[in-house]
Amino acid sequence: MRVIDPEGKQLGILPVLEALRIALNFELDLVEVSPKSEPPVCRIMDYGKFKYQQSKKAHDAKKKQAVVHIKEVKMRPKTEEHDLQFKLRHIERFLKEGNKTKITIVFRGRELAHPDLGRNLLGRITEEARSGGKSTVSEV
Repeated sequence: MRVIDPEGKQLGILPVLEALRIALNFELDLVEVSPKSEPPVCRIMDYGKFKYQQSKKAHDAKKKQAVVHIKEVKMRPKTEEHDLQFKLRHIERFLKEGNKTKITIVFRGRELAHPDLGRNLLGRITEEARSGGKSTVSEV
């Protein structure tokens, strides 16, 4: 196996027992870094410190990542004009905050016979959102 010392210098290709002996001389651990390479690469390091640093990096990365929520707005095909404008303001606010917005049109009973009303409403919402110029909206 290829062995790397604590300072990062390569010690060459050594047998396992000799690599373990060198690691004991440094009072550190022999850690396999790349098992799939030919020959496998091992590093002499403090394994506890290594795991701690990895967990800190993972924690920092998780803290910095942006969380995007999906906000859902439900409507009926016969939603009145004022209610529609009210919900459009909500949609614009959600998009400004950086969230994705899902618009659901709920049909009940005889409304199911008129899917074109729902499509027209979605088209109108899309146009209203685009004419505001504040976000991009895609139709599904």
